[in-house]
Formats: sequence, structure tokens, C-alpha cells
Amino acid sequence: MSVGELLAATVPMVRTLNLEYLETTPERAVMELPDQGEFRNHVGGPHAGAMFTLAESASGAIVLAAFGDQLTRAVPLAVNAEIAYKKLALGRVRATATLGRPIADVVAELDEGKRPEFPVTVSLQREDGAVTGEMTVLWTLRPNNPS
Repeated sequence: MSVGELLAATVPMVRTLNLEYLETTPERAVMELPDQGEFRNHVGGPHAGAMFTLAESASGAIVLAAFGDQLTRAVPLAVNAEIAYKKLALGRVRATATLGRPIADVVAELDEGKRPEFPVTVSLQREDGAVTGEMTVLWTLRPNNPS
């Protein structure tokens, strides 16, 4: 089962918004929010909350793809998120997430007993390619408590 299939099966909000996983690798995650009338705002575009959820979901997908092999010893947690809405989004919206630090550097900090933090940047684009928003999510890998 792919990361996208796993998240679609286990995260209720992904199913609620009908988010689609197009690509999920340790290098990037790409998702789309379909154009759905029930999630439009007062100007006919997707609601800001739906766009936030799309971007945050893409960031989570890349984190699982990059660090899924570390889940036996650490849990990924979003520390904070910041979003900027740049242009009106109409129609389908695509989110593309990328890691802001090399995977090996993050794992090395975890190996040292630290709680590494790393940013994930997400670009939101409408179908014509215009960037409608940008998000940065700061993630951490919180080491599991020893039993």
C-alpha cells in the first residue's frame, strides 16, 4: 500500500475533502483538491480551510514517505504552520510539498538522541499554474519513550 493509499484510508479529513494523492515520494508529494461546490467560499473558490488542509496533508504525506522507516522509534508531529494566500484559487487546486532538509541530516539528529525539526514547504497552484498560496509546516520527529 502506498503512503497516499494509507493516508486516504486512515485520515477522515482526506476522505471528507476527496483529496487525491498524485505522487508521494521522499522527494516530493503532490495532491489535488477537486473543485467541489460544498467547499467553495463566498467568491467561488475553495474555502481557505480546505486549501490549508490540502497543503498540510501534502506536507504529512512527504514526511511519512521520507521518515516512515523511523516510526518504530519516533512519531512525526507538526509543530507549527504558516500559510499565505497569494491569488484567488478557482477550480482544482494542486499542492506540491518538498522537504527543507536532507533526510540523512534529520535521521542523524534522531540517532544522536535529539528531537530534530525540519520544514516542509508547500506550493498551492490552480490549473493554469498560477501559485495561489504557499505554506511552510515545521515538523519534528519526537522520539518514543523507551519502555
